[in-house]
Amino acid sequence: MKKTILLSILILTATEIYGVINNYAKWTKTELILCNGLVRRTIKLPTVDGSFVTISYKPIAGDFGYFSYSCSDFQFEVNDVVYSGKGRWELLKIQVADDSNNGSGATVTMLSSDKKIELTVKFLMYPNSPAIRKSLIVKNLTEDPIRLESVDVEKFEVPDYYPVTYSWIYHDYGRRRYIGNYDGGKQDALIIVHDMNTEQGIVLGNEATGVMKHTSVFYETQDICLGLTHKNAPFPFRKWIEKGESFETPQVFTMVYNHQKTPDEMLNTSVPDFVRKYMGIRLSELKEKPTFVYNTWEPFYKNINEKLVMELAKAAADAGMKEFVIDDGWQDNYGDWGIDYKKFPGGLKPVFDYIKSLGMKPGLWVSIGSASPESKAYKAHPEWFVLDRNGTPTSLHAPGDKEKYTACFGTGWYDYIKGILLKLSLDSGLEYFKLDFAVVTSAYTYDHTQSGCYSTKHAGHKDHNESLYTNYERLWQLFDELHAAKPELFIDCTFETMGGTQLIDYALLKHAEGDWLSNFEGAAGEKTDIRIRNMAWWRSPAIPATSLVIGNPQMQDKDWETHIKSIAGALPIILGDPRKLSATDLKKYRGYADWLQKMERNYSIMNFRQDLPGFGEPMEGMWDGFQRINTDTKSGGIIGIFRHGSVETKRIVTVRYLDPEKTYEVKEIDGKVVTSLTGKELNEKGFTVELPGLYSGNLYEICVKQ
Repeated sequence: MKKTILLSILILTATEIYGVINNYAKWTKTELILCNGLVRRTIKLPTVDGSFVTISYKPIAGDFGYFSYSCSDFQFEVNDVVYSGKGRWELLKIQVADDSNNGSGATVTMLSSDKKIELTVKFLMYPNSPAIRKSLIVKNLTEDPIRLESVDVEKFEVPDYYPVTYSWIYHDYGRRRYIGNYDGGKQDALIIVHDMNTEQGIVLGNEATGVMKHTSVFYETQDICLGLTHKNAPFPFRKWIEKGESFETPQVFTMVYNHQKTPDEMLNTSVPDFVRKYMGIRLSELKEKPTFVYNTWEPFYKNINEKLVMELAKAAADAGMKEFVIDDGWQDNYGDWGIDYKKFPGGLKPVFDYIKSLGMKPGLWVSIGSASPESKAYKAHPEWFVLDRNGTPTSLHAPGDKEKYTACFGTGWYDYIKGILLKLSLDSGLEYFKLDFAVVTSAYTYDHTQSGCYSTKHAGHKDHNESLYTNYERLWQLFDELHAAKPELFIDCTFETMGGTQLIDYALLKHAEGDWLSNFEGAAGEKTDIRIRNMAWWRSPAIPATSLVIGNPQMQDKDWETHIKSIAGALPIILGDPRKLSATDLKKYRGYADWLQKMERNYSIMNFRQDLPGFGEPMEGMWDGFQRINTDTKSGGIIGIFRHGSVETKRIVTVRYLDPEKTYEVKEIDGKVVTSLTGKELNEKGFTVELPGLYSGNLYEICVKQ
């Protein structure tokens, strides 16, 4: 201990005399200051009274009075003992921190007063971003395993009355307004707390996974907490940490802002810029993003075979599809994941080769954690599978289902399923995986006890609560290993795998490229279109639009053109039977597909999506729209405009985030120029769009005039 104290004294003496600076962090004997020219956060170090608290956090310019003078900064429990920044800590060291995405900051390592915990608090900032990213590293200094629970990575107290009374809480990806006490859940990857009176607020981004994320605003006390679920939650976080070992929490990020009448500007600029550039999402690493995907699920379901798939592939290629995904029905059973040779006599590789010969990338559906009790895998290794409260194998996807059981990723199943997926992708030439079905909890049951694994003999978890978190983490590890073997592999991890209806979050985005969000069935025409556009609006711009895989529009529907225009605002994916299309319609499909690929080639539209000014949430009787403008190059992009039952036949459309000095042309898909205006004029004046059809829409290109 004397050596530790001496080291601290030496470090602090040096910093006191010289100061220590990296790009965004500076510290002295008593304070750590984080500043990148946009925001500034000051933390009092535990060298006087032992507390580690945030004493100031604000934008550089203007006033910001949202937080109390002394904020707890963090809080967690170990073996039911509460530790927080307002406790007593001994400073051990401060070091420069960085990451592979241009992040820079500091780590502060401290010793708890009871000498049981070594805590490292890690802060990162990024160029031209108001985001401060944070995680906690908890190290066990005791002789026995410790139980970590109820982790708030960030904890801010607010002054009495005004923030609580006058703040709107924008939850569900920053889209749904609420006032009062709010306890966030699985859909709250992003929350914005905004005070209309003072025109200031804070963005709360939670990178924890699935049902394990927790963000609360003024819920039990007048504070804002951001981290992992508490021990009294339906899906409680727990991590057992062995002697001498450490655990790092998921990261969270916050952004403070002022001088904004609404949080829309933050949601459309700072948030997507941070996610795209600095979060480390898989989409940003792909050299080529999908532009038009076909999937066999509807109307064929499991009734597929080699002849049908090849016929569909030929027709889909004629229609301009770029990716072709074979859904459920190709396999011999759940669990063994062998090929059904009665349906595919030559195996899958010849089919994949044929799909490639047509200019498309082949994809395949797999239920990543399911096995039939009749499968060889289950019979050989029943110990790999999830046990319910009664110690019985169960299906987490559909509790009570005796036709398939759910595997636990804390067992040998992990290596087994990894081997199958690697063989399919490497040996068979697969380039797209749709990975499905629950691995932690179901999207279709409301009984939270029917989740996770109750076995106490699996190597990956000590108990049920820990299994919830570790099964997610092992899933992400599997995806990372697949990407290491095949970097351009597109993984579509469905909402069913995530464990919540239409659930997507930042944890998924860091390990998978997309998320099949929906199965909108039995409502062709405008009912399908409004669902697609509403889903895309609801989750973007907080979530990258190209990760939103929104099914199930069908190719042969009467109003298929509006389907394409609607899905152009997300990841364009379509189902159905392309063989039913006339030669004329196939040619029109090809026109749309080629246009979308051209727009991606010219403007990288699949990296962007913003709200269209003056056009809100898609709904009956209104107009709605989107823009996908390249805000990095300001070279242009596309916009989509839709009339959905509105009595108005005309609307003025304005476009933001263009270069105000440059002149742009607005073109229809056929190249016809609608208008020519400067970026400033498009933002302030706009142009008129007329849509005669009661339920109709149109797409436009925005390009720099040559």
